[in-house]
Amino acid sequence: MFAAIRKLFGRTPDAAVAPPPSPAPRAPRFDSELVPQLIHDHRGLVHLYEQIGLLPERDRWDLLPAQLLVFKSQLEAHLLSENVRFYNYVEYTLRDDDENFNLIRDFRREMNAIARGVIDFVKKYQQPLVTMAERGAFVADYRHVGALLVQRIEREEGSLYPLYQNV
Repeated sequence: MFAAIRKLFGRTPDAAVAPPPSPAPRAPRFDSELVPQLIHDHRGLVHLYEQIGLLPERDRWDLLPAQLLVFKSQLEAHLLSENVRFYNYVEYTLRDDDENFNLIRDFRREMNAIARGVIDFVKKYQQPLVTMAERGAFVADYRHVGALLVQRIEREEGSLYPLYQNV
């Protein structure tokens, strides 16, 4: 029955339909406001991180988990913007320059490893810190993670962000 209908409309059962052509991949767009926004994010993240560091000094350990979650949310939003908008654009503009493209890829991996360390720190301290040992460990980890965060920000702003150019 279907063969008769196909024949009626001029199609044979063996006729293959060609798939529609795939659209060409779109180049990421340059946004002149992106780097200033990322730098603004950095300032906000550092300020929030400093505020978290004041909680133990004020003996407000009870506020720590909630403030760490706020910090984590803001950091993840920043990282998403950086990965989707910044790195994709820079990698696209350097796609024909193997050496610099690979350098950016390595830098991206290194920056993401630092970010994972910060996220792991936040997750580690979601439970109330009751003992002096737990609190001492938090303070030590806080200082270590703070140093990583500052290192990441300085490297991004000093070495990476200048690569974001309109081409």
